[in-house]
Amino acid sequence: MVLVLTLAGCQSYSGRDEPVRGRGFEFSDIAKADVDMVAEVNVRHSMKYLRELARKLYVRNPNEWRRAGHASPAAALKTLFGPARKNPYPGLQNKRSSDAISLAFDETFHGDRVAAFTYGMYTMLLDGYGGKSRFYLPDRLDPQKLHYLARNFEIAFWKLGHDRRVDGRLFLLSNSFEGSGNLSFERIAGKLIGLQDHMAQVVAESSNRKIKNVIQSVASAVFFPI
Repeated sequence: MVLVLTLAGCQSYSGRDEPVRGRGFEFSDIAKADVDMVAEVNVRHSMKYLRELARKLYVRNPNEWRRAGHASPAAALKTLFGPARKNPYPGLQNKRSSDAISLAFDETFHGDRVAAFTYGMYTMLLDGYGGKSRFYLPDRLDPQKLHYLARNFEIAFWKLGHDRRVDGRLFLLSNSFEGSGNLSFERIAGKLIGLQDHMAQVVAESSNRKIKNVIQSVASAVFFPI
């Protein structure tokens, strides 16, 4: 089952005609359980989806990277996701996770809303995985936190498509249903949410822990603390 999940995680990000490639074996893998390796795949692919989400948002909202003083969308992405990324991201008032996401939909915020949204998602992702992206035998993931992470991602994407300024304009443009009916943002949302839900179930089964399911309206929901 773990092997299938690992391959599915790799396959979900590859292009239609691209071969599936896993990373090479590392000596540190000896100190990992199967669940640890699956968690690393999940985090790695979630990061890639978040970077793609930011890229698409900058395409639809070019004023955001300009507002942050970047020379191009590529420069903005490098600051957010590059190897020398700044932490905390400048201009976000030292906020992270749900607080950073909320900035993106705050009428009084005049910074880069794309950075606020995606940096908030990125730090929330790390919190859900205990602040780590590499895992070893002593590490213990919490399936309830991963479940809450998936629900928080649902709330964040709902806000992305529905929260508006006082004049009725969306804070950030995402999907366009005019003409081609671009659904690429929904696809990224589905992949990010699905990965966290899947990981929550894997961890719950491996640790014999039950997940408390939460049923609520996304439209009126608040972010779960992780």
